[in-house]
Amino acid sequence: MKHWLALAAASALPLQWLILHFTGIHLAPHWEALSSGISIFGAAFLLSWGAELAQLDIPQALALAFLALIAVLPEYAVDMYFAWRAGTDPTYTQYATANMTGANRLLIGLGWTTVVIAVWLKTGVRQISLSKDQRAEVLILTIASLYSLVIPLKGTISIIDAAVLLSLFVVYMVIASRAHMVEPELEGPPEMIAHFATGIRRTITILLFAYAGLAIYTAAEPFAEGLLASGRTLGIEEFILVQWLAPLASESPEFIIALLFALRGNPQASLRTLVSSKVNQWTLLIGMLPLVY
Repeated sequence: MKHWLALAAASALPLQWLILHFTGIHLAPHWEALSSGISIFGAAFLLSWGAELAQLDIPQALALAFLALIAVLPEYAVDMYFAWRAGTDPTYTQYATANMTGANRLLIGLGWTTVVIAVWLKTGVRQISLSKDQRAEVLILTIASLYSLVIPLKGTISIIDAAVLLSLFVVYMVIASRAHMVEPELEGPPEMIAHFATGIRRTITILLFAYAGLAIYTAAEPFAEGLLASGRTLGIEEFILVQWLAPLASESPEFIIALLFALRGNPQASLRTLVSSKVNQWTLLIGMLPLVY
């Protein structure tokens, strides 16, 4: 019963926003930012559960890479909106870069350390050892990090940068897709859904992706604009809100997923999720900015 309640609660968070959106009800900017932000938060949980279920049908390395990609989808949606608007309004350029740099700072500074602390508090172990099959993530992340030094030196993010970074992402996904199959350890709603017949399970998984994707697609613009309007109304610098509050709201489910892996006694999967997310952000996210712009 508790799994059904968790699934219903996560589904209700996007539902309240979708009702407002499709009925044409407009709220004050701060309330609209809150409502759409809650929708993104709930949708991220649904996406993560769907990605966990995908481990039953595809290699774990690819599933975790996919999970990492899905978990940061809300972050992508907000940042891509800022990049799109920057194409016609230069004032939005700073917001696209602020959101991207804030997200990367939080992922490494808060995410990675939180996992290590959680494992230490639970098991007393003060370090997490990466498995040998995680070399692909580390290699791609190393190459992307070295290349990223070029960007601040030249002061631009160009189509050439996009080609390099997106190529690295494609290579990473190809390597992950060739990994061996591993039976996943599911808990919560995914464990409940996994016991259904294969056809029903896959249908539910697709519905989770579709429903959450619709919620994120419709909420990205109102959340971003509501955040900026709230900053102007409250006298708070918009750049600060975009760099700190927006990534914190959109990436919190990702941190929770990694934390749950750690608390379940699977620190490798926990850290792998965050490393994969970092690879995604450092290649696909940054590479997409100049293309969307």
